[in-house]
Amino acid sequence: MLFRFRRRGLLPLLGLGLLAASPAAAQKYRTAAGLRLSPGQYGITVQQKFLPGATLEGLALAGTREVSATVLAERHFGILGPSLNYYLGAGGHVGNHKDTGTFGGVDGIVGVEYKVALTRLVISADFKPSIEFGSDDWARFPTAFSVRYILIKEKKTGLLDGVFGGKEKSKAKDKPRSSGRRGLFDW
Repeated sequence: MLFRFRRRGLLPLLGLGLLAASPAAAQKYRTAAGLRLSPGQYGITVQQKFLPGATLEGLALAGTREVSATVLAERHFGILGPSLNYYLGAGGHVGNHKDTGTFGGVDGIVGVEYKVALTRLVISADFKPSIEFGSDDWARFPTAFSVRYILIKEKKTGLLDGVFGGKEKSKAKDKPRSSGRRGLFDW
C-alpha cells in the first residue's frame, strides 16, 4: 500500500514538471502597472517582461502597521492562449513594522492572470507565501487581487501572427542573390 501511495504522489509531480517545461507563449504585454489589494495590505505592482515568458514584478505594499517592498521573478505559462496565464515565481522582500522594526524574507508566488479583451487591463489573483526573518511571524500565506494597466504592449500578439510565414517572407526578400542566373519570374 505504501508503494501505491508513492506512485500516485509521483504522477502529479510529473504532470507539474511537464507543464513547467512547456514553452511560454504567454503574455500580451511588456510593461504593466497597477494596484494590488489583499486582506490587511494594499499597494502598487509593476511588472516588466525581461525574457520571453518571464517577468520581474515589484511590489510596494502598506498595511496598518507596516510597509514592505518585494521583488519577484515570475515565469508565465499560457492557458488556452496568451490572454489567460498562470505563473510561478520566487523572490524576496524587506520591510519595516511599526512595533518590531525591520524584517525581511523569501517569497514564492503562484497565480493566474487574464488580459481583458479589447482593453489595456490585466487582472490577476495570486497566493504569495513567505518565510520571515526578524519578524514576529515566521511565515505568511497571503492571497491578493491585482489590476494592472498595460503601459507597453507586446508587438506581435495576434492569434494568426506567423501562421502564414510573415517573418520568413521578409527575411527572404532581404537576402542578396548569390548567383547571376535569373529565374522565370525575376524581372
